[in-house]
Amino acid sequence: MARRVILIVMDGCGVGAMPDAAKYGNTDPLSATLQHVASAFGGLALPTLEAMGLGKVAALAGVSAKGPALGGFGRCAEQSAGKDSVTGHWEMMGIVTKIPFPTYPNGFPADFIVELEQAFGTKIIGNVASSGTEIIKNLGEDHVRTGRPIVYTSADSVLQIAAHESVIPLDKLYRMCEAARFLADPPNNVQRVIARPFVGDSAATFTRTENRRDFPALPPKVNILTALKTAAKRTHAIGVVADLFPRDYFTTAERTQANAQHLTAIEQAVAGDGFDFLFANCEDFDMLFGHRNDPRGFAESLAEFDRRLAGIVAELRPDDLLILTADHGNDPTTASTDHSREYAPVLVCGGGLSHNVDLGTRNSFADIGATVAKYLGAEWTGAGRSLLPD
Repeated sequence: MARRVILIVMDGCGVGAMPDAAKYGNTDPLSATLQHVASAFGGLALPTLEAMGLGKVAALAGVSAKGPALGGFGRCAEQSAGKDSVTGHWEMMGIVTKIPFPTYPNGFPADFIVELEQAFGTKIIGNVASSGTEIIKNLGEDHVRTGRPIVYTSADSVLQIAAHESVIPLDKLYRMCEAARFLADPPNNVQRVIARPFVGDSAATFTRTENRRDFPALPPKVNILTALKTAAKRTHAIGVVADLFPRDYFTTAERTQANAQHLTAIEQAVAGDGFDFLFANCEDFDMLFGHRNDPRGFAESLAEFDRRLAGIVAELRPDDLLILTADHGNDPTTASTDHSREYAPVLVCGGGLSHNVDLGTRNSFADIGATVAKYLGAEWTGAGRSLLPD
């Protein structure tokens, strides 16, 4: 059978602060997402991840480091200047972002807001740095009363537009985001615009829906995905991955929402014959639990992921290569609700890789993309060094 690579990103599942974490926030040096989630409840039962060697990467309560791993285990440092999903996923595909995108802790400049309002045809409310759940609690009723979209940012280089689905329909919200994406390009250079629709009858009941959509800046035109396209490899995106790169970088894409949908899509793809490279993201750890400081929910989500992962591992073909990693941390036990600058675990099995291979600490997330290119026979001379032996 033809070779295939399945890359699954456990969004926000970092394994300890990087040496430069203090540059990225006061709580970042204290962050160790998976370790702290495990210790918060006296340990985790993650038999599939344990078998893949997660306990050998980081000391996690309840996750044993004994016994041989199914394949290779290690962790990756991030070379890019950032701690968010875009820079993390881009670096996996060989794009190292050395110049950080700007952030807006005090809101966006007044002239930029004027441009947004002209493009939207209405005034906005907000223009603050805030948690997404807090902003709709604080400004949602004002938005419903006035019809004005809520514009806000976070610790990342992101412009988010929140709107009640009955006040600003989804198609109109997405058009607003497309207009904002155009304005957010240089010289403003905002990395990502995100549509954040919500529903509910009052501040007490407002909840965000699964109709989020991301509009990132355009990546460089030379990367692992373009190399795979040149090599006529079939690439399939699942989840937010489909929003983090131009859609035409992928042969096919499924914009699934929530881990249950992502994992079902992965299971169905692995059982079929429609890809050479599958690139998937499971975002609930980060979006629902890290950003909301919910370690219990994080732990429960990990347990369910582990259960579903067992079925995926069982269905792997002899020439399949499975890679698990993360794009950043998001420690739910610290005071911060933002991403954290952490190492990403990397677990690899299949593809003829020997058992219990210590991959050590890798210099870059780009090693993952270099592995994909090498295994699938695509030419790549950019960033990264393959995890596989020569």
